Amino acid sequence: MQLKETRAALNEFGKYVVQQSRSNLTKGKKNSSKRLYDSIGYTIVNENGKLSIEFEMEDYGEFQDKGVSGKKRKYNTPYSYKDKMPPPSALDKWIVRKGLKGTRDEKGKFISRKSLQFMIARSIYNNGIKPSLFFTKPFEKAFERLPKELIDKFVLDIEKEFDQ
Repeated sequence: MQLKETRAALNEFGKYVVQQSRSNLTKGKKNSSKRLYDSIGYTIVNENGKLSIEFEMEDYGEFQDKGVSGKKRKYNTPYSYKDKMPPPSALDKWIVRKGLKGTRDEKGKFISRKSLQFMIARSIYNNGIKPSLFFTKPFEKAFERLPKELIDKFVLDIEKEFDQ
């Protein structure tokens, strides 16, 4: 059985979730490198006549979506910083993209980029990453209406199969 209508419903579901997730990333200003934005996608899998949909994105997308609890500030998330700070060097390109060069402290003294990297990494370690739910919200919204659409499309597929 081809299940064309059911496949079309899953395809519509996947397109909606990807489009809304990308939109949420942009609106939430979490799209500085576009790497996460470009990596969000889906695949419809047909294994032994069973259709399913799989979503993919960069690994760090899950941390952006669900958040990470810091040492001092806690969020309702499965992830947390326990004893290691994020590597300050990983923030270098982000700092450049955000244009944070030439920052000065309260005394007017110039802060080097290395010091800025360390300060931001320490802040992330202490305060964590607030959940953005850029993927979770559109997925849940689309998932609420999916069962009815799938049933309707599956019935159409079965009717077409019987007509043939």
